[in-house]
Amino acid sequence: MTGPHLPPPSQQMSTPDQPSPAAAPASAVAGMFPWLAEVLERLHHAPDEMDDPDGERDLDIPMAVDRMVHAMAGRFTVGLSPAAVALAYADWLVHLAQAPGKQQQLLQKAARKWVRFALYTLKVSSDAATPRCIEPLPQDNRFEARGWQNWPYNLIHQGFLLTQQWWHNATTGVRGVEESHSRILPFLVRQMLDTMSPSNFIATNPELTERTIREGGANLWRGWLNFLEDWERQVAGRPPVGVEAFRPGRDVAVTPGKVIYANRLIELIQYSPKTETVHAGPVLIVPAPIMKYYILDLSPHNSLIRYLVENGHTVFCISWRNPGAAERDLDFDDYRVMGVEAALKAVHTVVPDQRINAVGYCLGGTILSIAAAALARDRGDGLNSITLLAAQTDFEEAGELSLFMNESQLAYLEDITWEQGYLAPGQMSGAFQMIRSQDLVWSRLERNYLLGEREALNDLMAWNADGTRLPYRMHSQYLRNLFLENRLSQGRHMVDGRPVALSDIRVPMFVVGTERDHVSPWRSVHRVHLFTENDLTFLLTAGGHNAGIVSEPGHRRRHYRVSRRTSADAYVGPDTWHAATAEQKGSWWPAWQAWLAERSTGRTTPPAMGAPGAGYPPLGDAPGSYVLER
Repeated sequence: MTGPHLPPPSQQMSTPDQPSPAAAPASAVAGMFPWLAEVLERLHHAPDEMDDPDGERDLDIPMAVDRMVHAMAGRFTVGLSPAAVALAYADWLVHLAQAPGKQQQLLQKAARKWVRFALYTLKVSSDAATPRCIEPLPQDNRFEARGWQNWPYNLIHQGFLLTQQWWHNATTGVRGVEESHSRILPFLVRQMLDTMSPSNFIATNPELTERTIREGGANLWRGWLNFLEDWERQVAGRPPVGVEAFRPGRDVAVTPGKVIYANRLIELIQYSPKTETVHAGPVLIVPAPIMKYYILDLSPHNSLIRYLVENGHTVFCISWRNPGAAERDLDFDDYRVMGVEAALKAVHTVVPDQRINAVGYCLGGTILSIAAAALARDRGDGLNSITLLAAQTDFEEAGELSLFMNESQLAYLEDITWEQGYLAPGQMSGAFQMIRSQDLVWSRLERNYLLGEREALNDLMAWNADGTRLPYRMHSQYLRNLFLENRLSQGRHMVDGRPVALSDIRVPMFVVGTERDHVSPWRSVHRVHLFTENDLTFLLTAGGHNAGIVSEPGHRRRHYRVSRRTSADAYVGPDTWHAATAEQKGSWWPAWQAWLAERSTGRTTPPAMGAPGAGYPPLGDAPGSYVLER
């Protein structure tokens, strides 16, 4: 962390016992600008030079004002730093102004596109079956309906796609633009163009036009009611429509087990055995703190935890607490110590003399990797194996989430979370939705508010709406140390005052990437090969960050590729690996379960639930209480 740590606004300002001259102005503005009232109160009670001769505490005041202003503005900019956007735009504009060759190229492209569009218009007027002059990108499904082939909608969407393509050409390939800026601007331009897509408006969308005419506008009335209901739920802090049908412990997260340990950050669940004998080595699952753990224990038919238990594994799983403002100062080390290390100690106590098969998902896998590297550094490898599910250990190619990871954007995000005390679920999901705005924003708005339809939620969608928070300090350290400075893969991440290295991990690893992952791109996940020298099995499965992991046997259209690298093998890049590795049909779960079973030291009777004599008594039934916190 850089700069002095400032207490939150609630701790900075103190309310006097008696009215003061500052109370009147503070009260007058408190209704509209409560943050400004706090600043005025702080200024009134600022220490004088006699109390603070070095003036260090006075320096906190202007910084607090700046941070509050940024936090206030962040509510209207979806967390984006205006300074970061302005710098990217200025960088592009200045370099484009000095590139006459690029300007001429763009003029030529514009002229050619106008000619193509004019010829297409003339051909369509005489032959309605004329092929389109430009095809949408493979992932763009907005113009698939048959109505888009009819006049005038064919002209409308073709003109839009040509414009979109030209702007992509204009914002890319400008020599001299800083690398981060060269990725930010095309992303922002795409977002702006998506807001103007003809698929978003009744008059320019044939499906919406036809539905509105056929129903006499009833779809718009239903959409208006849907909007009011969603708005009311959001204001009241209630979950989206349909989420109530998937309550943890009743509809999802129903695999039987007991909570055997709890601290202020985690509950540890031990699952009840379903077989007469079990594999000797227990499995400890570390989910991501940014999600509820039951992504791995959804309905009985697609629960990865239930699948492991039914195949004879003794399974433990961390359930992270959903922190609030009171936990604002929990840091990244707390998640390692009170989370992973505390859970490892508990599992070792319940299943003594057995090495643990540790599993980490997403950010949970990153934290597990750091804990495992520290454990290997200090005590030698104490684990039996490590599995990483869509987890990054290197953030050099961290995907579109890293677009805005520069000092300007990070300072802005820090100020927003500093004022709140945490990163809110809506702020987190907003970033993911921006990356896939066509699918996650505009298509849903069209369906819910223009077509007047409600999409039936499934268990995975309901889980996705059950958001969690991250404490201010932990979130700031995560973004700065890993995303911005990439300390872990460079051997600069500090644990107990000394750096840790992934190369110290010698136990076998099973690493899973997913093909359409926008959070942990599989090529970024694959980079773990560069920093480890152990026996490593890498598997790439179909699907995205969540759906690719929840890939139970029998799931349609699933496939995967898998290969093993020994410590003696040379490095193979991700694209070369993909081309050389054969595709296999079906779920990847059986392949991983077989890998775990091969590394077991045999089978034994199931261990007792908890260890009451050693301080780990059963505290209650799974799924516990932390998973129910909103």
